[in-house]
Amino acid sequence: MLRITQPPAAAAATAEHPVATVGRQWVRYGLVVVIAWIAALKYTGYEAAGIQPLIAHSPLFSWLYSIVSVRAFAAVLGSLELTAALLIAIRPLAPRLSAAGSAMAVLLFASTLSFLFTTPGATAAGGFPVLSVLPGQFLLKDLVLIGAALWTLGDSLGAARRLSARARATTGGVTAGNQV
Repeated sequence: MLRITQPPAAAAATAEHPVATVGRQWVRYGLVVVIAWIAALKYTGYEAAGIQPLIAHSPLFSWLYSIVSVRAFAAVLGSLELTAALLIAIRPLAPRLSAAGSAMAVLLFASTLSFLFTTPGATAAGGFPVLSVLPGQFLLKDLVLIGAALWTLGDSLGAARRLSARARATTGGVTAGNQV
């Protein structure tokens, strides 16, 4: 008797509940919207002035203000964020590039989370664990955003691996590096 089986990835995808499918897409493209929106604001004086105290108190980034202006730094940061958002969005077309965008987002959110520890006033007068509204609670949302970025990174890396495996299978394992 002939038995047709699906690869494990295909079997898992067909077993996924429709709500999980919607949620997966919502996480990816919701993350894209959030990053792109925040990035677009970096080109405004309002946002550049808003992030200035965060950057100025950071031992990792404060030195940059001796090289570029507050507005220029915000614009460069906005450009990096827009690049990350675009790369995350193109996962169906280029999963490896999407993984790079997700890795950029992880680094961006990790640096933003570091401001919780370097910015005066991040905790309320009562101290930890009480967070001030600004900047404490404002920065805390990045815990969820970094989780979403880590998930999109893993998802994109998995898609890239499956794409490479499919390509090797269709070429019989012959690649440019091992042709005779």
